[in-house]
Amino acid sequence: MEIRILASKDAEKYQRLRIEALQNHPEAFSSSFEEEKDMPIQKTEERLNGKQSFTFGAFIEKDLIGVATLIVETKIKIKHRATIVAVYVHPSARNTGIGKKLMHELINQAKALPEIEQIYLTVTASNYSAKHLYNSLGFKTYGIEKKALKVEGTYFDDELMVLFLS
Repeated sequence: MEIRILASKDAEKYQRLRIEALQNHPEAFSSSFEEEKDMPIQKTEERLNGKQSFTFGAFIEKDLIGVATLIVETKIKIKHRATIVAVYVHPSARNTGIGKKLMHELINQAKALPEIEQIYLTVTASNYSAKHLYNSLGFKTYGIEKKALKVEGTYFDDELMVLFLS
């Protein structure tokens, strides 16, 4: 298995995995399948080439089987913060440690950026396996956003978490 930062050459594989994630787990992402299914590949390339974000991918041979993104804040008052988004591991690769390895890469990337002092993430409150992973890495819950997402008439709460690096 290889984990590395994705680039524009990975856009098609990333987009395929992202669409799968949005379709199979709509409660886990604020973006929707309907909004992204017809997104031009150029938008995905731009996303992967962004200067303020780092998207890591986990590969088994040439197959992209997991992704996670770290977004670095740019506004003066919040430049000490980063946010983890778009974490997804293909079902065939779950419970193998890939999610944890991706998260370690994001945390190490944040630690390598001198201004970053804390990392935020949001997780669906009912996603116990993801919450267990994040807790094991030191993330702490600081709030619950009730009815944060509404998917086909069903509400989902989000758990807000933070990891302080210092």
